[in-house]
Amino acid sequence: MPNSIPIPETLVTLSDLAANAVAVLTGTCWSITEAAAHVPARAGLYAIYGDEHAHRELGLLDDPGARAAPDLPLYVGKAEVSFVSRDLKDHFAAVPGSEARTGGSTIRRSFAALLRDSLNLRGVPRNLAKPTDFPMYSLAGDGDARLTAWMHERLTLAVWEAPDTMPVPLVDVETELIRHFTPVINIKSNPRKLKRLGVERKTMAAEARGWRPPEI
Repeated sequence: MPNSIPIPETLVTLSDLAANAVAVLTGTCWSITEAAAHVPARAGLYAIYGDEHAHRELGLLDDPGARAAPDLPLYVGKAEVSFVSRDLKDHFAAVPGSEARTGGSTIRRSFAALLRDSLNLRGVPRNLAKPTDFPMYSLAGDGDARLTAWMHERLTLAVWEAPDTMPVPLVDVETELIRHFTPVINIKSNPRKLKRLGVERKTMAAEARGWRPPEI
């Protein structure tokens, strides 16, 4: 199934591209485990959705500040080079041999922050040998594996392939979609960002800052 709706060459504006992306990203979704068979190694935008259980476990159903529902994306992002390298490997570890690391993925850090208590996740520096950049925290113990398992079980993915020739920067289309959907996991450019998410991320960053190596 194609991941774009043809746009007349004479009408390719930011508005056209954004409308096209909205139409595609609200269409076909794949489970994370199925996505590798469908998602191309191309640049574009992607939307991450969660089922009702995901919304409940993320604490969104009872949060008056969250504009969230299973038919709305939890997150919209861009892959500048390839969905495969950015999404399937970095975020989801959905490609054989790949290993997602929360310290290198803002999406994972946000999900981890909201699932901190339910999955018993704790923040640590992403480089234990050189503990700095605490807001870029990783997860203690087997936290990465628990988070990945949750993401595979609860999330789905839709992608929009960018045209071969983009008349505007991809980030501009991404910003339009974030403003359109106001996804709760997005922080940057989101006019209705979830305040609780920022608080929880700071809590995990503080945990990372307070980490100390075990005594030998």
